[in-house]
Amino acid sequence: MLTALTALLQRHKRLVLLAATAVLVVAGLLTADLSSRLTNGLEDYDDPSGGNVAAREVIRDVTGIDPQQGYMLLVHADTALAPDAAPPAAVTEAIALLRGRGEVRNVIDYASTGNAGLIAEDGTSTVIVGEVGPMSDQAAIDAEKQMQEAIEANPALKGRTELGGATPAHTQLANVTNEDLGISETIATPILLILLFLVFRGLTAALLPMLGGAFAIMLTLLGMRGLTELMNVSSGGLNLAFALGLGLSIDFSLLIVSRFREELAQGRSTTDALRRTVNTAGRTVAFSSLTVAAALATLAIFPQSYLRSMGLAGVMTVVSAAVFALLVLPALLAALGHRVNSLAPKSWQRRAERPAEQGRWYRVATTVMRRGGLFTALSVLILLVLASPLLGVKFAGVDPSDMPGDVSSGKVAHALEADFANSPTGPLQIVVEAPADAAPSLAAYSAEVAKVPGIQGVSTPRPLGPDHWQIDAAVNNPEGDAGETTVRAVQALPTPHPTQYTGQTADLLAQRDAISDTLPTAAITLVALTLLLLFVFTGSVIVPLMALLLNALSVGAAFGILVWAFQDGNLAGFLHFTDVRALEQTSPILLFALAFGLSTDYNLFLLGRVKEARDNGVGDREAVALGIERTGRMVTSAAVLFCIAVGALMFSRITLIAELGFGTTLAVLIDATIVRAMLVPSLMGLLGKFAWWSPKPLRALHSKLGFDKLEKHDEPAVVPDSDVKPEAEADKKLAGV
Repeated sequence: MLTALTALLQRHKRLVLLAATAVLVVAGLLTADLSSRLTNGLEDYDDPSGGNVAAREVIRDVTGIDPQQGYMLLVHADTALAPDAAPPAAVTEAIALLRGRGEVRNVIDYASTGNAGLIAEDGTSTVIVGEVGPMSDQAAIDAEKQMQEAIEANPALKGRTELGGATPAHTQLANVTNEDLGISETIATPILLILLFLVFRGLTAALLPMLGGAFAIMLTLLGMRGLTELMNVSSGGLNLAFALGLGLSIDFSLLIVSRFREELAQGRSTTDALRRTVNTAGRTVAFSSLTVAAALATLAIFPQSYLRSMGLAGVMTVVSAAVFALLVLPALLAALGHRVNSLAPKSWQRRAERPAEQGRWYRVATTVMRRGGLFTALSVLILLVLASPLLGVKFAGVDPSDMPGDVSSGKVAHALEADFANSPTGPLQIVVEAPADAAPSLAAYSAEVAKVPGIQGVSTPRPLGPDHWQIDAAVNNPEGDAGETTVRAVQALPTPHPTQYTGQTADLLAQRDAISDTLPTAAITLVALTLLLLFVFTGSVIVPLMALLLNALSVGAAFGILVWAFQDGNLAGFLHFTDVRALEQTSPILLFALAFGLSTDYNLFLLGRVKEARDNGVGDREAVALGIERTGRMVTSAAVLFCIAVGALMFSRITLIAELGFGTTLAVLIDATIVRAMLVPSLMGLLGKFAWWSPKPLRALHSKLGFDKLEKHDEPAVVPDSDVKPEAEADKKLAGV
């Protein structure tokens, strides 16, 4: 199959390249409005079938108020504020601004309610809440702009009023994300170009993965544009597409181009070199892309549109990168031939002629295998120590306080948390399905809710239409562990009628429960798919199990450092994020799937060369040493380049994105160093032939289906390429990467 594909690509290389160019043009035209079609609201983190969502829908249908939308105006006063005193002009103007907005359904302020909780502890500022109806993303964008302009145009408000709340936060989140993504690309691109030139040892070869990144990203954006017609797609998918598309294109291109140049350096023609490259490195890329895609596809099992969007965007990115590596890149190499080595310093062009036994990675592998027990124990110990902070991990939800302090919604959220005794971010809203005559039983239930520790006060039950009632309960410290304990205690109370809960803390708990309920299915699916693909690739049942263990250790170590850096705040100054106190609860799911897939990806790079050596009759330990020598520099280089592409996300002002970039970078670095250089060779050296064992029935099935061997070729006579000029004949011994 791969041989036929290679022949087809060589015959029609111009057509393939023209088709790829056409895809880029079409994608550019059709994705111009993609960002405006993406969502970034709190509902992206909800299970659509959850009780909290049902409660919000009842409130919205009856009152016209969307509990997940709203404005908050933080007004600073020159004099101390008090509920029993006349409000200053800035406060009255802010109230008037909100009441004049058509989407605002209700305005809550200290002057009309007498609620001292809406005044800061020092008395110098107040927050005014505007409850709004359902709004489209474009309506929210327009409203945020209009309100900012109105504040600037009003002398009483300008310089003393900040606009916050959920609705402006959604809009500003998209703006911050896009700005940070642009800055990350600006910083990462020149660094990548320099490193690509050094790693690929030539300008022509270095440009190929950049072309692959552009192709993969644009094809992914085209897929996301189509997906927006079918479901809500979170804007977080853009960050993943840009980082992962470039990173995987570099990985796959490095593997393909390295092998192609290696085959050329052995004197083979372009045709033979490309055929052998696609049948070996191409096969590895195919399985690598499948394993990464399978890991990310498990995110689509979760009901939250954020995780589903990230999973589907990730799968499309992996597939797009594989399409470039297996279809477009071979066509490019067929057209370039030996010219792939052009614009490369001559002093870098001899490395592949050196025997493997003289290589640094060969010596490292043999040293590690000679002391396999010691290096295995040492590596496991290091990884467990790095993972130890996981014992104290805490999880939190997404809220406006995650916004950076240099945008207005972030300023308001941080002020509410720091300056107000009881954060006016919304109560626990209890929606009870009960008939119109249920007032007595609901009054008794409200009294029980008021007795729960951590509840400040409970409103009188009020009807929501003919068959629902609403009870509001104010919760102390709704963002902390105490608030979660309080809400759990309320939810545990016996209720006289069917009851649903919403509000900041209740939504967080509902999201966590939905993740916990889905996690076993997703984990089993991930493990099963990974084991199946690795078995097909290797024919062994031991190697896949070993890979799962090593992936778990490397990802666990990355998580541990993530907790130490973010939750414990040890890198807050370096990464410029505020004290987060806990990891956002979707981050571990997303990071695990991504890091797990990438770890398997690098494992396959090595296993492909080890299996190839064994199939050619090399002994088990020697095959491991040769495999590590042939892939050591490549995997390390690929990891560094990938970390540049993905690691730029860690400097995002959005903590969730920074966690993803930092955690993925750590997982890749740990896997490419401690795991790949120490743990893999030591374990495989200890296991020896047993590493490749599988039961006879499975071995027979693997052989019968043709998975047990690479496609074989007769060694061709070395003939000059028709596309190589006589003066370029000496280039046939170029070393490659």
